[in-house]
Amino acid sequence: MAGTTVADGGLVERAFERAAARLGVEAGTPDHAAKLQYVRDTMGESKISVFRHLFGTEELARRANSAFEEAYGELVDGGLIAPVPGAREAIEKLRADGRTVALTTGFARVTQDAILDALGWQDLADLTLCPADAGGRGRPYPDMVLAAFLRTGAVAGVRETVVVGDTAYDMLSGVRAGAGIVAGVLTGAHDRAALTEHGATHVLGSVAELPALLARESGS
Repeated sequence: MAGTTVADGGLVERAFERAAARLGVEAGTPDHAAKLQYVRDTMGESKISVFRHLFGTEELARRANSAFEEAYGELVDGGLIAPVPGAREAIEKLRADGRTVALTTGFARVTQDAILDALGWQDLADLTLCPADAGGRGRPYPDMVLAAFLRTGAVAGVRETVVVGDTAYDMLSGVRAGAGIVAGVLTGAHDRAALTEHGATHVLGSVAELPALLARESGS
């Protein structure tokens, strides 16, 4: 969602900084800089997994994750997110064309719901998934893609699924799930080179271009 269908203006970094401060990571220190860089490098990964790496113990990871989710929710409630231009229209077009759409995120369900509520998107997609909905493993694992495939029953095989995202981890999850199309978009965290290196079959300017791509690929 963030970076692909939702423009959050760098709220992930801002929320991380608030969470880190609560755990005693002082801004301006080498430790803070290293942790922030890791957050940037792992955009798209399940946030609890990121915090497990950064803070070492499950207790600290869960404290950091809770603080992060609270801070991000406060920023969302402050009106600091917006749809990527054309994203809503693209999803509506895909569904009108008979396609099934699932929105996935590395955030926890409470944060995903806050984003959906803020944008008025609760009924926009056929399905919304966070890592906990797919057994707890987020990207770069294929679990959320496969969960969407299994829960919707929309297609006969995984090669008929399409994965779209703005990060290298999105691309990896699509490749590992066996998706036929793994499309990167340039509205978020990673550039064309990173997306291609990690398995993108197509790179689009934004998700707004997806319906036209799928129409071309299907010959319609």
